[in-house]
Amino acid sequence: MQSAQVWRVATGDGITVAVVDTGVDSTVSELRGKVLPGHDFYEGRGRGRTDGDDTERHGTNMALAIAGRVDERGVTGIAPGARILPIRVGDKHNFGIARPAAEGIRYAVDNGAKVINISMAGTARPTDRPAWQAAVDYALRKGAIVFAGAGNDGSGVPQYPAAIPGVVAVGALGRDGTRAGFSNHGDHLALAAPGVDMPGRCTADKAEYCAFDGTSHATAIASASAALIWSAHPEWTGNQVLRVMLQTAGHVGPVPSRFIGYGSVRPAQVLLEGKGDPGDPDLHPLLDARASTPPAPATAAPAKPLAEQPPDRFPLRTAALTAVATAGGLLVLLLFLRHRHPKERP
Repeated sequence: MQSAQVWRVATGDGITVAVVDTGVDSTVSELRGKVLPGHDFYEGRGRGRTDGDDTERHGTNMALAIAGRVDERGVTGIAPGARILPIRVGDKHNFGIARPAAEGIRYAVDNGAKVINISMAGTARPTDRPAWQAAVDYALRKGAIVFAGAGNDGSGVPQYPAAIPGVVAVGALGRDGTRAGFSNHGDHLALAAPGVDMPGRCTADKAEYCAFDGTSHATAIASASAALIWSAHPEWTGNQVLRVMLQTAGHVGPVPSRFIGYGSVRPAQVLLEGKGDPGDPDLHPLLDARASTPPAPATAAPAKPLAEQPPDRFPLRTAALTAVATAGGLLVLLLFLRHRHPKERP
C-alpha cells in the first residue's frame, strides 16, 4: 500500500466517508475531531455518534481503519485526513436491516458523503431488494461510490447489499495475498483487500486492541482508498475514481474473477505512479453497458505458477501484502453478520 509515501500526496482531506453501521464512538483517541454528528436510523435516538455506547465496536473499528490518526498508540487508517459521517442502522442483535440502511444511504449523500462504506452483509428477502436498489440508485445519481462487504460464510450465495447492481462488492485477502477462505464469491465481486488477522479495538476491553478476520475491514480499506484518490483528484467523478481503482487493482490471472473481482486495491498505483485512465465521467464502470471492460493492470510475477494455485486463489505481490498486513495504517475487522460474531484475539 506504501501508505507513508502516499500520504505525502493525499490523506483523504476534504472527503467525507459515511460509515453505515452500528454507530461510531468519537471519543476514542484516534477519531477525536474527525466524526460528524450523523444520524440514528435504527432507534431514532438522534445522532449516529454513539459515544461510549458502541458496545459492538464494529462501526467504530470501521471508522478507525478508514480515518484513524495515531499520536502514540492505536490505529491509523488508510485515509487519516478524511472525515467520518456515522449512520447507525443496527446493533449486535439486528444488523443489515434494509429499511434503516436504505434511509441511511440517502441521508449520507444528502449530507455530503462521497464514499459510503457498508461493512455488513446478509441474505435479503425479495421484498427488501427494491429498497436497497432504490437507495443505491439514488446515491449513484448523486455521484457517490457505495462499497459493501461480500460476506463471511465462504459460499457463492449472494449477500446484500453487495449483490445489488451498482454496489462495489469487496472480498477479503489473507496474509499470503490469496482469497480468504471465508470470503464469499460470485460474479458481482469487484475488488478485494486484506481481511485476515487485522487489529482493531476490543469489545470487552475498550482500551485494548484485538485481531479480527472478515470482509468488513476489507471494505473499509477499499472505501479509504477511494477517499485517498478522490482527495488527490477532486475534479473526478465517482465513476472515474472507481474506474482507476479497477484498472490498477493487483491480480494474477483473468479478470474479473469470481473470487477477487478485478483484484486488490492499490491506490499507490494511481497516486505515486500516475496509472489509470479516469475515462468518461458519466459512465459507471461496473454498470453501464456502453462502458468498456477496465483494462487489466500490470502485475508482478506470481509467487508460484498460476497452475499450481487452487482455482480460487490468486497470489498478489507478496511484499505489498506483507506491508498491508503489518503497517500501522491498516486494520481489518470481521464483517459482522447477523448470525456471526468476531473472534477477538488480544
